[in-house]
Amino acid sequence: MALREAFGIDGTSLVYRVTGIEGGQPLVLLHGWAQSMNCWGAGVLDALAARYRVIAVDLRGHGYSGAPEAGYDDSKIWAGDVAAILAAEGVERDAVLVGWSYGGLVITDYLAECGTDAVAGIALVGAITSIGRGQKGGRVGSSMREAMPGALSENPREAIRALGSFGNALTGETEGVGAQSQALFGASLATPPRVRAALFGREVAHDDVLADLDVPALIIHGTVDRVVDVSAGRHAAELIPNATASLWDGVDHGPFVEDPDRFVTELSTFVDGLD
Repeated sequence: MALREAFGIDGTSLVYRVTGIEGGQPLVLLHGWAQSMNCWGAGVLDALAARYRVIAVDLRGHGYSGAPEAGYDDSKIWAGDVAAILAAEGVERDAVLVGWSYGGLVITDYLAECGTDAVAGIALVGAITSIGRGQKGGRVGSSMREAMPGALSENPREAIRALGSFGNALTGETEGVGAQSQALFGASLATPPRVRAALFGREVAHDDVLADLDVPALIIHGTVDRVVDVSAGRHAAELIPNATASLWDGVDHGPFVEDPDRFVTELSTFVDGLD
């Protein structure tokens, strides 16, 4: 479970962890805005590692990865990050890219620049696929709207208040996840304010990527997601030719937190059904 390192096309250090079955089907886990590779929770990671080769990534600017001053608005750089990690691990085919929240946008950045030669399928979890005003694939929910712009502030009081206003949006109302909720909140605060802001300082539309996607997709989205509106998930499901949509009734932005067993089951069923 040692940390590994690859380098983006601009030289940024990209840190990730590999667990699971050596030679197994690679699952590349890409976390959301202001989070880290640990967001998935030990239970989910261990369950997936029992079946697959799990590559959990810290996106640039997050966790242990480098946080350069620029480049967060460039799809080619984000695509290059994913490509660099796949290359470092010798993954040339059959990867399943799993993106939570902003991680979905990183997946579509990669697909737009690199195609699907190395990809067997994708899973979008409470994810955006485009970003910018009027983008249906990037529609945010009430908690995200209320947190802005304070969540981007360098002022500690403003940032803590704004990020705290997410409340249970990242985890849902599930009992017994207080420690995980605090860990997610801590990861948000640990992400540099300039990075939190830079990730929103871009506009990109990937509807054409979804419409032309030639590999299967699984879309998991909570119907009461207060961070990424469920309409973003429905939009992706409508565009992708071979999409399976699983809309979780009454679930918020963290399906894998609210019901980790169901999440592992649905994701595993999808992966095992890929050609």
